Amino acid sequence: MYVIEVRDLKKQYKDFEAVKGISFEVEKNEIFGILGPNGAGKTTTLEIIECLKQQTSGTCRVLDFDNLTNSSEIKQKIGVQLQSSEYFDRLTLAELLQLFGGLYSQKIDPFELLNKVELREKAKNTFKELSGGQKQRFTIASALVHQPEILFLDEPTTGLDPHARQNMWQLVRNLREQGITVIMTTHYMEEAEYLCDRVAIMDEGKILQIDSPKNLIQNISKHYQMSFFVDKRIPENFFTEVAGISKVSSDFPKVVLEIENAEVAGSIIQKLKGQNISYSFLNLKTATLEDVYLQLTGREYESN
Repeated sequence: MYVIEVRDLKKQYKDFEAVKGISFEVEKNEIFGILGPNGAGKTTTLEIIECLKQQTSGTCRVLDFDNLTNSSEIKQKIGVQLQSSEYFDRLTLAELLQLFGGLYSQKIDPFELLNKVELREKAKNTFKELSGGQKQRFTIASALVHQPEILFLDEPTTGLDPHARQNMWQLVRNLREQGITVIMTTHYMEEAEYLCDRVAIMDEGKILQIDSPKNLIQNISKHYQMSFFVDKRIPENFFTEVAGISKVSSDFPKVVLEIENAEVAGSIIQKLKGQNISYSFLNLKTATLEDVYLQLTGREYESN
């Protein structure tokens, strides 16, 4: 079941086309990510779906409502966490949530909402007293006041330290488990890999590809890359007897191998030891979404 359907969506600003005819669907109860560098058109796309901006052409339906003719109905059913928010300085978090509930004519339990975002102990604090990560979590709590079916997150972890970012990731997963569909923009590759059921890779106003992170990565390479440094030169035919190696690149002292699975790495290490060849800085990795982006665009991904 699709809760969002976008067809040939375009957004033009005078001589600049920010969104260039994109189409996609979001399924109920999934975490759908729009991934791309700054300026790719991610935020503009979200703002059109959220009924904050109108498209130049194309269609957008949210929960079977048209974004141009039924914006009021859509706004009642979605929650929006913006990149920056301002709140009344003198009100506590609990009081702020009560205020937001009143705006939606909703009777709420502010402590239950704060508990969802792990801020129950901060109920009597003001917004300005919170850390960066806590502020981000509170903005999500405020977006959940009216029990939305879909939650929109625009760069939810921008500016957060690694620990706060991981806390936010867990919160997003918890919300999905509670039955909320999440659509988010991000320019962090690892965030999209960890969180999203499906990802739309966006660049220069276009969607280049949509699939699960796993499928996107496997489509470009099913191999592992193994690299290390050695203390002596290795003969050209050194690895021919090791099964599972598809490519060898050696430029002393560094060796880079493409191998079929992680088990092959063990055979390689045993052969090195058997020939009394010392190795260092061993690294084993799979392809990443950065590699997908490089293949799709022909250039390295820049997150800033």
